[in-house]
Amino acid sequence: MRVIIAPEFYDQLLAMPYHPDDCCVRPGEYPHHLYIDGVKYVVAHAVMDGLDAAEQKADGVAIAHLMLHKHHYEMLMADAARYGSLEGVTLLGDPPPNEDDAPPPGNQFVVQMPTTWEETGLDQPFLFDSILRMIFIRGQMSASVLADEMCLPFGVLAPVLQNMRKQMLIDIVGQKGNSGDASYVYEVKPPKGTAAVQEAMEKTGYVGSAPVPFQDYVESVVAQTVKKIMVTRRTIRKGFEDLIISEEALNEIGPAINSAQSIFLFGYPGNGKTSIAERITRLMGDTIYMPNAVIANGQIIRLYDPILHTLAKNDLDGNFGGANASDSLLRKDSSYDKRYVKIKRPTIVVGGELTMTMLDLQYNHVGRFYEAPLQMKANGGIFMIDDFGRQQMRPMDLLNRWIVPLEKKYDYLTTTTGTKVEVPFDEILIFSTNLDPTQLADEAFLRRIKFKIEVRDPDEEQYRKIWELVCKHRRVEYDISGVDYLITKWYRPTNRPFRMCQPRDLLDQMVSIAKYNMERVNFSPDLIDAACGTYFITDKKKDFGAKVRLE
Repeated sequence: MRVIIAPEFYDQLLAMPYHPDDCCVRPGEYPHHLYIDGVKYVVAHAVMDGLDAAEQKADGVAIAHLMLHKHHYEMLMADAARYGSLEGVTLLGDPPPNEDDAPPPGNQFVVQMPTTWEETGLDQPFLFDSILRMIFIRGQMSASVLADEMCLPFGVLAPVLQNMRKQMLIDIVGQKGNSGDASYVYEVKPPKGTAAVQEAMEKTGYVGSAPVPFQDYVESVVAQTVKKIMVTRRTIRKGFEDLIISEEALNEIGPAINSAQSIFLFGYPGNGKTSIAERITRLMGDTIYMPNAVIANGQIIRLYDPILHTLAKNDLDGNFGGANASDSLLRKDSSYDKRYVKIKRPTIVVGGELTMTMLDLQYNHVGRFYEAPLQMKANGGIFMIDDFGRQQMRPMDLLNRWIVPLEKKYDYLTTTTGTKVEVPFDEILIFSTNLDPTQLADEAFLRRIKFKIEVRDPDEEQYRKIWELVCKHRRVEYDISGVDYLITKWYRPTNRPFRMCQPRDLLDQMVSIAKYNMERVNFSPDLIDAACGTYFITDKKKDFGAKVRLE
């Protein structure tokens, strides 16, 4: 707690035209907090004056609130008095936060490059099969190309290739380039090699990056957990700088991110619930390492998805440097195991198309390997279920699917043979809906969703700021008189609520109409009326001779 006792700060608080809701006992009543550089302080004089006013009004809630502040203030005063005079003292309690005390940004771990085939965690028979499948499907290959395709150093594969030659599974048929043993070209050698290929193909048709042992994958998830992410009042604004959002909303979103727990976003449609989830990922900021594929109980699971995951740039900013070696698979190093892909922390968003089968292992009957489910691909990032309650399944069925992962932080996946695989569940799960949460979930489930955040409608001031932001982005001259006309004609007469998406949508309508009219986009009343006429629907009921059931 930080308490300001200097009277000039109380004068500053009284002079402020607006006080955030979390600075008052109730919105607009008994203000007693002050934000300075994003840090929240209790103003002692405001507490004492507010307490006097509350006692005069017999306001029990305000008295209880301010009395607790007064109790803490008196404790700090008594503690400070033991160390001498309080003359000239401005602040009691904790000192302001120091930027130097913040944790280092970014993911500090790198997966260590294996130097021998034993360090890959894969046995030699498995590597034999992988090499045979690769040569059989891709044709004759040089050792260097084979190593690149399997994402392993040539030095790791060299002894494996020698052993395969000794067992007459492969043979050298030529040489490409002059890089020594790495330039030798290999092909499958009959009859033993042909028989071994057939046996390998019967197990799986997977070719590509060598998989990572499942336990190593679990270690990488733990080392790169979302629990290490921390945002503050100072840093959260950077992630939301291009979004008009109230301080009250930020004060709810920030702690939710730091908790790395589940979040329930609810509110009217068009107020930016999906945009909030995308910016939460931006606040995460760093990159993680994700395996191309993992092997669990002898089954290959493909994990990296080029559609859902975004590759990170090959930066040399020092975020992944370091010289401290470790016995663990994960350590700081200048290079990393190429079986892993360096990606931005994932943000996976699904909506009404979500089905229960998408949340379990997907078996490829042709390739005889598995595709990881969505929540496994979202580990280390965000998994957002948008339009919750509009999926092709009962909301309760979908909720029941998440009870164990939310409670235990691991998930169970089932293979076609019935084997259970325990997978880490390390992500921020976000539910987003414009339906009443109490109608979608019972108390037992809502208890497991730690943060319930209502995304509220913008007020008129925020609505106007959104117009300014949208016009700047679209390079259209902002006209305050045009927005005045819009609000006066199309909002106030019917008490139409403001929505975050409306300025963007209406401006898009205006641009399309202006193109049709062969004129420059402007805030003329004709253009505004034409856009609103095709965007808003009147409240007047009409019967067109047909009915549809929406239940």
